[in-house]
Amino acid sequence: MPGRLLELHVENFRSLRDVTIPLGPLTVLVGPNGVGKSNVLEVFDFLADIIRTDLQPALDSRDGFDEVAFWGGGRPPTSMRIQLKATWTSNSTLNAPDEYSLTIKRRSLPSNRDRNKAPYTLSREESFLFKRTQGRGRRITISGVEARVIDSRADKEKDSSFGIRRLSSGLSTLPRLGPADGGDEVTRVADRLSSFRVFDVDVAAARLPTRLTGADFPTLSSHAENLAAFLIHLSGREETWQDLVEDARTVLPQLEDIEFEEVGGSTDQLTVVLRERGLRRTTPLADASYGTVRLLGLLALLYDPNPPAFTCIEEIDHGLHPQALELVVQRLREASDRTQFIVATHSPALVNRLRPEEFLVCDRNDEGASIIPALTTQEVKDIVEESGDQPLGELWFSGVLGGDLTGGEL
Repeated sequence: MPGRLLELHVENFRSLRDVTIPLGPLTVLVGPNGVGKSNVLEVFDFLADIIRTDLQPALDSRDGFDEVAFWGGGRPPTSMRIQLKATWTSNSTLNAPDEYSLTIKRRSLPSNRDRNKAPYTLSREESFLFKRTQGRGRRITISGVEARVIDSRADKEKDSSFGIRRLSSGLSTLPRLGPADGGDEVTRVADRLSSFRVFDVDVAAARLPTRLTGADFPTLSSHAENLAAFLIHLSGREETWQDLVEDARTVLPQLEDIEFEEVGGSTDQLTVVLRERGLRRTTPLADASYGTVRLLGLLALLYDPNPPAFTCIEEIDHGLHPQALELVVQRLREASDRTQFIVATHSPALVNRLRPEEFLVCDRNDEGASIIPALTTQEVKDIVEESGDQPLGELWFSGVLGGDLTGGEL
């Protein structure tokens, strides 16, 4: 896989009061509802919105700074910070990664009786750091209405600056820079973040037929609304298609094949149908079970030949029979060679199938702040060894690994 996200650090974003989250090719966030798993995914959605629209619109769409910032503790926070480390650009390494930081500061204004006037003002600071082939690298800093580019090479340092709108983000603005000023590197980071996808199958939409077109291979939508079209195109890749069908047969023993049929005699509209053992006719996807549609949506995602840089999956186990989880975890590992995964779950059955380095226990303290990870990978390995190699899911569910579910909402 061409580079990946290594670490996410967040301060005062929703329940993420102060967390540093290591990220591997496959990272599974494990914990009951309300501990902050979804807020980790929301950080990336927020960054993608900044790239698409800019900082102020991204905040406005979430009802402003006060709604996004941490709600716990004795007093509201005056700043919010997001920091990333990654190996996305050409010269970055694990020891010299790309770094990005965004800090949003809130300053209260004197009280007044005009309710139409904002009670506070915002400012932002940003920085980008990229490794160069020689020298310390290129740093871009943004503060107020100035962006500054410092290029440190082995023999000299180049320093330049230019104006930028007060609340414009470098993620949305700096890709316009020329290559000599870091535009290529910023574009690379922005492209990776903007292609982020939170995947959660909308079963009702995924059941719908599709109109047959000669369009290029489609991108699987975030809620699998175009599942039929995607599967039709995927069926043209014979080896990949046979692997997907075989996986579906493994989980659905009655399944013989996945086919496509015309809808209502229309030659340009097709639906997915299942050929099942013992039935005289095929079963349209519209009549298939909830779990079957969810499974096909996940398999389509895991066999996507052109995935985004990273994909998040909320409650991946929802609607799936436990016997499907072994297969899903194996396919996640294989697909993580092509795309990075961040997965959220509260299923002990799924956790049983993970390795200690693949999952992070999520917890929450009495002030409403998320604790992620609640244990280091080494601490998890030590606990597993002391337990006599009990399955991870059983250890977590019992509370030995934190995040005791006995009082949690499911």
